[in-house]
Amino acid sequence: MREVVDGVFELRLGHVNVHVVVTDDGVVLVDTGLPGRVPLVERGLRKIGRSLAEVTSILVTHRHPDHIGGLAELRERTGARVFAHAAEAPWITGHVPAAEPVGRLAKLMSRAIGTVTPTKIDQLITADGSEPLPGFTALHTPGHTRGHLSYLLDRSGGVLFTGDAAGSRRGKVSGPPHPVTVDPARAGESLARLADLEFEHAVFGHGRPVSGLAVEEFRKAVA
Repeated sequence: MREVVDGVFELRLGHVNVHVVVTDDGVVLVDTGLPGRVPLVERGLRKIGRSLAEVTSILVTHRHPDHIGGLAELRERTGARVFAHAAEAPWITGHVPAAEPVGRLAKLMSRAIGTVTPTKIDQLITADGSEPLPGFTALHTPGHTRGHLSYLLDRSGGVLFTGDAAGSRRGKVSGPPHPVTVDPARAGESLARLADLEFEHAVFGHGRPVSGLAVEEFRKAVA
């Protein structure tokens, strides 16, 4: 668990990050990591003097299992409200079952990831630029998935939670990986849209945070 800016923490759970935002109204989680990792989230919260009982809201970026694996358990244990884009809802709620893995490697990866338990969504986000919680703006950034959301927090010059709309490696920003991106062209448009914003800090589903006029790294990636 590391503090990115005041009250915004990043918890690295293997190859994926979960983000924790401390607010006046409680703790907000952005994504939840892989299935079975809730004890690690709980331990991370304890390290900053917080507990699962203080989690009031969970903002979902998209439906992939490494981002919603702990969602059902966390919602049940905390009573937190879950926010997600309407286009992601059928997979999160289980109305559309996850596709069966094809090929030996895909099956091994699926077995390693584990099973995602469906859960209810308390508030569907349909409007781009809406404010699901005070200080947070939901940005529709499709491409990686159809209903992918990024979130911009009005704090410390702006903190962008990209989910998988962007990634970082050694301080450089790139778009999402093509093999697991449903529409690479739209993903590129979403990355360009983020580069048109103003923010000082960016955190990612995969990769280290970028701070200090972070938007400039997005503009370099687009260029």
